[in-house]
Amino acid sequence: SIMVSFHAEEEGSFNHQDKMPDVPPPEKLTAEEVSKQPIFKEMPEFIRRYYESDRPIELRPVELGRYFGHKIDDGRIHIWIRTVAKLPDDPALHMCALAYASDFSLLDAVMARYGSTLFDQRMMPASLDHAMWFHRPFRADEWLLYSQDSPSAQGGRGLTRGLIFKQDGTLIASVAQEGSVRERKEKPVQA
Repeated sequence: SIMVSFHAEEEGSFNHQDKMPDVPPPEKLTAEEVSKQPIFKEMPEFIRRYYESDRPIELRPVELGRYFGHKIDDGRIHIWIRTVAKLPDDPALHMCALAYASDFSLLDAVMARYGSTLFDQRMMPASLDHAMWFHRPFRADEWLLYSQDSPSAQGGRGLTRGLIFKQDGTLIASVAQEGSVRERKEKPVQA
């Protein structure tokens, strides 16, 4: 189910935003560039295939070490995202595409604190509640930085937040999500 609220553009007295994190640009995170890094040889094949696969959203994670069990103490992770295809100029279509893309990796922020990922077969991650706010105009077919963190996890649930920036540093959307992040009780089936 979805609940949607719309707001007409208007001039306001307040206009501020968080600063965009300083991370490598998406051009430095291509499959070709990442393959030159020593860590690439350690990357499991199924993770490489996940990010190189034919999907509507292109993903370029910044902190690759988290896929190898490197803990990120503050749980802050970053990923560049954009649609693979060029989209028409309809702003609503760009909002829909970004809403779809915003759920791809958000629960990773919970597990990054523990050196685990969504690819960990021992985990059963699931989105439960997902809210999104659009702040400024953008195009989903241009690179957007998705900065994510997890301020709390307890009792099999994790809270994650995300800020989405254009490459010029403009904050265009905010996301909050509660998800289930439990370990499987049964042993996972190997494919």
